[in-house]
Amino acid sequence: MNAFTPTERSRVRRRPQRASYDEAAVFEILDAGVMAHVGYVIDGQPFVTPTAYWREGRRLYWHGAAASRMLATVAEGAPVCVTVSFLDGFIVGRSGIVHSLNYRSAMAFGRARLLEDPAAKRAAMESFIDRLYAGRPAKLRPTTDTELAQIALVEMEIEEASAKVKATGPTDLPADEGWTAWSGVFPVETRIGAALPQAGMGAGGPPTADLAPYADGGPLDRALSAAARAAQGLPDSA
Repeated sequence: MNAFTPTERSRVRRRPQRASYDEAAVFEILDAGVMAHVGYVIDGQPFVTPTAYWREGRRLYWHGAAASRMLATVAEGAPVCVTVSFLDGFIVGRSGIVHSLNYRSAMAFGRARLLEDPAAKRAAMESFIDRLYAGRPAKLRPTTDTELAQIALVEMEIEEASAKVKATGPTDLPADEGWTAWSGVFPVETRIGAALPQAGMGAGGPPTADLAPYADGGPLDRALSAAARAAQGLPDSA
């Protein structure tokens, strides 16, 4: 199994038994999300910017307005940390110290670079649409050169990465014996709502096959994972 080699910057120190450096574990979390937080430094001041992202192999991509300060800074080769996380549950116990959260998270480290070649930018943007909605780029009006020039696109090779997952129930301490406070877990999910067709635009009717992963009531992380697999030509693992 392929794995990232951790160093001091990527090695998980607290509860290391919850960590994994395997590609499969990291990619599973990255492919279940679409929003990341990008950490970087400008003139000694740390910033963290939320942004949409996508993955191709060991490369991460994100984009924004061509005038974005964040993109202009990180695209010069600045070191970057990209974080993706999910809240999966509230853990409540019989004492305050054992209250906690179930979660999944991934941290990826690397140096970003700006994609300046128009053909490479166009291909990458089509890959972004295809990652979310497999096969959809072929149905869409092509992006014009003017529209493409308004977009700055960043590519980052993942040099190091770690995943960390907690999926447990509450810990019961000896001192909790006899306390009757309720103890357990409240699972947490983000789910997709019913589709809202835009009146007077497009074909109308139910969503087309390229939008199938986003079924009403389905968990968002599973939909995104299924969409990523479809874009890679892989069967849905569900």
